[in-house]
Amino acid sequence: MLIGIVVSSILIAAMYTTYSVINNTYSRVTDVAGISKSGRDIVSMIMRDVRMAGFKYYYGYNAENEARPLNIKIPKTDYLEFVAGDTAATERDSHAPVVIYRNTIGDATAVSTEEPIAPGYEILDTAEKINNVCCDQIHIVFGDFDANADIGAGEQYYKKYKISYFARALRKDGDEFYGVFRSKKYWRQPLDEDTGSWVVDNCPGSDCYSGELVREYLTDMSFVAMDKFGRVVEANPKDPDKIYDIRSVDMTLTFRSATKAGFFKNLKQGTSRQILSLGREAEQFTGEDAAYKRDSIFLTVHTRNLGGIGMAN
Repeated sequence: MLIGIVVSSILIAAMYTTYSVINNTYSRVTDVAGISKSGRDIVSMIMRDVRMAGFKYYYGYNAENEARPLNIKIPKTDYLEFVAGDTAATERDSHAPVVIYRNTIGDATAVSTEEPIAPGYEILDTAEKINNVCCDQIHIVFGDFDANADIGAGEQYYKKYKISYFARALRKDGDEFYGVFRSKKYWRQPLDEDTGSWVVDNCPGSDCYSGELVREYLTDMSFVAMDKFGRVVEANPKDPDKIYDIRSVDMTLTFRSATKAGFFKNLKQGTSRQILSLGREAEQFTGEDAAYKRDSIFLTVHTRNLGGIGMAN
């Protein structure tokens, strides 16, 4: 009996050790897969929006439309006011198709005082940010159209949206990191008005918002605009002539694992790790921060609606 108990104990210990190793390995693989999958998902989202940058709808000539009363006749071309945003006073209202702000946390073109939505997370203010500024912002403007818009109710045929991706510092269960947020603004300007403004309320379908968390555990987010010769374009609304030279946007996003258990078990004291970014110095991570698994995604997105002065259809 004693021999049987000893043998059983050895077998149970071996089985537990095997289970523990397999479970830890599975957790690490799942965490890495989650980083990669969610990273690809958000990159696909940004890529789709960048490709829409500068799109403008032209209704053109239509015999049935020409017979309509003047107050409900659909204009042949987009009648919405264009704001270059080339001064400090108009920068927030810019209609430039692609605008990039370097090393900035939060939405630089916010039109609402509402905090971005991040259920279960605490959003840190500028004074509480977790370390040096990590990320860039990108703002993308494109047009849309609805021939069935109810003009009598104050709706508009031509529509314009601004999609923004930006970072905010977050805290959850004592862990601090950055998150990627996405906001959607609407240019409200009825047919009988000469001016308009970006809003997040009274948006068609109520699908505009001041910001929603789309991915947590962000380490770095960088955007660089390029012209057709591969030269860097400063996508600043205060230099509007250059903005329409943009042919592509290089971007890189780096995310880290939710935990640091088991990834670098043999990490020596004082060892540092680094990540590379676009247009910034490599960021160093030491101590406990070096134990996180980090994964970077880099790609180039072509702005197919930009090809000259003004927006293309």
